[in-house]
Amino acid sequence: MYALRCDAINQAIWDGLPDEPRQRLALALADACADPIGATDPYGEDDGIMRTLVTGDILVVIYLGHQTKTLHIFQIDYLG
Repeated sequence: MYALRCDAINQAIWDGLPDEPRQRLALALADACADPIGATDPYGEDDGIMRTLVTGDILVVIYLGHQTKTLHIFQIDYLG
């Protein structure tokens, strides 16, 4: 299981999402913490570190810290 890390800016974006997309994102990130490679897609070239998570109208760019078992949110884009 990976721990989730999110800076204040991305936390504010996440908190500002409408209820349904915010809940979908929370569930998708929980899945990604349990299985980061299986629950995400490569970001560009598949290096196993930079990944994307897409939940309908939300795109999240994440960095996987395999040694520290952390999933860092780099960017959240809400397309709705």
